Order: sequence, then structure tokens, then C-alpha cells
Amino acid sequence: MNIPTLKIGTHTAPIPIVQGGMGVGVSLHRLASAVANEGGIGIIATAGIGMLETDGVQHYLKASARALKREIHLTRKLAPQGVIGINIMVSTNDYKVMVSVSLKENVDVIFCGAGLPLTLPKFKSYYPNSKTALVPIVSSGRAANLISKRWIKLYNYVPDGFVVEGPLAGGHLGFKMEDLVSNKFNLEELVKEVLEITKPLGEKYKKKIPVIAAGGIYTGYDIAKFLRMGASGVQMATRFVATHECDASIKFKTNYIKAKKEDVVLIESPLGMPGRAINNEFLESVKRGEKKPFKCVFHYLKDARIERAPYCIALALTNAQKGNLKDGFTFAGYNAWRINRILSVKELMQELTDELKKA
Repeated sequence: MNIPTLKIGTHTAPIPIVQGGMGVGVSLHRLASAVANEGGIGIIATAGIGMLETDGVQHYLKASARALKREIHLTRKLAPQGVIGINIMVSTNDYKVMVSVSLKENVDVIFCGAGLPLTLPKFKSYYPNSKTALVPIVSSGRAANLISKRWIKLYNYVPDGFVVEGPLAGGHLGFKMEDLVSNKFNLEELVKEVLEITKPLGEKYKKKIPVIAAGGIYTGYDIAKFLRMGASGVQMATRFVATHECDASIKFKTNYIKAKKEDVVLIESPLGMPGRAINNEFLESVKRGEKKPFKCVFHYLKDARIERAPYCIALALTNAQKGNLKDGFTFAGYNAWRINRILSVKELMQELTDELKKA
């Protein structure tokens, strides 16, 4: 069988796989370019990108802008023909700066989540020649409907697609903790909800609006299931961590390989949002009520709730990316425990596409 392509705006990826954006230096130019070269959409994550710069503490916004511009250039140099996207969190203080840099550099796609990007098309109006596609990340049909109505009413802009992120994803999740514990939602139903909104919208405005399923997708057989449902592609993050090209440290990657099923847990983030991570002594100490003394020097999130936070999540995630898991932890998707080896992006993409063809 021929594997369907994934078209977003004017950009077409030969393989319908988007590599999920993993912040604080986990998915940068090495991983993004490798995925793009294999036919998927490679993603640079902007969350915390300025922390990795030497002047990140003193000049965080400038450092973030510089780092993103450099990562885009490096990715393009390594994957000149590939489709490259940027993952931007609405909830970060550098949101507007990251969007502006991405549009100025004319990246292929902006994927925007961790909040509703209600004004995103306004920024694109400043760059009339930009071919950058705008794709919100949502966790419900209601959110997709709200964004669509707002964009069309205020900016006459129909979304170029939606990523639907379900409850099995890693990192911060757009659900209430009690709903996650009770398994109230599943990705299949959420994808159907968004498809019911995008289908008539696409017909009305004569525009194909791809729906991309995300969260807990692990094999090519999983991909096939969502394509049969009507999704145009999938987003996968966890599987790309244990690759040679992933930009995180080897200790970060082996943490996934060592994880058992019971180690992948739901946590309450200092931001007041639930998240999914691999349990370790750092998180256990937080659970015991041990407040980590810290000074949050980055303030990269709009709602850091610093006075009540038991630890600085920005610093904890940066530590983990560098391999210091004693003072940090790794976010991970529900199926992280299934990973048992590090392989190349080429090998992983081949494995996924072989399974997809069989399915």
C-alpha cells in the first residue's frame, strides 16, 4: 500500500507523522532535522529554549529569540527539503517573541498549545508573504470550535489543522486530574469530536483541515487506526526520545529505557496542571512535602505561582535534559515503559512505516 502524505497548508510531508515538540532542549535541530529527512515533520520546541544559553538568566527573551533563530537555521541546513515545524506554548512569557521569530524565519508550521492561541493569526498578518501554517493543539472539540470561530470572526483565517492531544500524552495535560484518574476521556472520542467540527468547516470554506491525533500512539498499527477514523496523521513524541538524534542527554534517554509500567505516573505540576512523568526520588521527595529551596531565575512561564511552588519546574526539567536526574525529572507519555532500546530516527521511522503498511 502507499502511505498517505500529510498536507498542512502548502506543505506536504511524505509520511503522516509529526514528531511532538519536547521542550527545554529535548527536541532541537538534531532531532527535528533527522525526522524531516525521513519524511515526517520535524519539530523544534521553544519552551525553555533560552535557558540553554549562557546569558539565559540575565536576558531570557533575547537569549530565547537568538536560540530559536539558530535552531531553525541549523535544522534547515541539515534538512533543506524537509518540513519543519515549531512548537510554541501559549502559557510562556516568550510566546509573542517565539511566534514572531518563527514567522520572520518563515517556518513551515507553527503548532501552538498549552493554552488557547486565540490571537495567533494576528501575528501572521504582520508577515503577509509568510507561508507558515497555523495549527492549534487542543484537547476537546469545544476548544477547536472556539478557536475556529474566533479566528474566522476576527481575522478571516481558517485553521490550517488541529492536533488533538489525548490523556495518554506526556508533559502537561489539558485535563482535570480527576478526569485522568477516572479515564473519563479517550483519544478516539476526542478525534471524532474535532472531525465533526472540521469536516463541515472545511466544506464551507473549501479548505482541507487535517486532524492529527496525539497522545499514547506507539506503533504503526496505532497510526493506521487513527487514519482509518479519518485523521490525516499522528503526532508522536515519546518514541523519539530514545533515538540517537534526540537532543537530550544519554541519561535522559536511558531513564525511559529503565522505566517500568508503574513508574509512569500522573503528577501535579507547580503550575497547577496535571502532567505525566517518570517517577523518581526527586518527585517522591516532592510528594513527601519536601519543598526544594530555590530561586526561579528564568520565569519563563506566565503563571509560575512561585510563592506556593515546591520546586522550580523550569530548573527541574533543565537539569533532567542535561542528565542530572537527582535534581529533576523527565516528562513522558503513557507508553514510555515499552521502550527498551535506543535506535536511530531512520530505524524508528522504518519500523513505524513497515507496521503501518502491514496494518
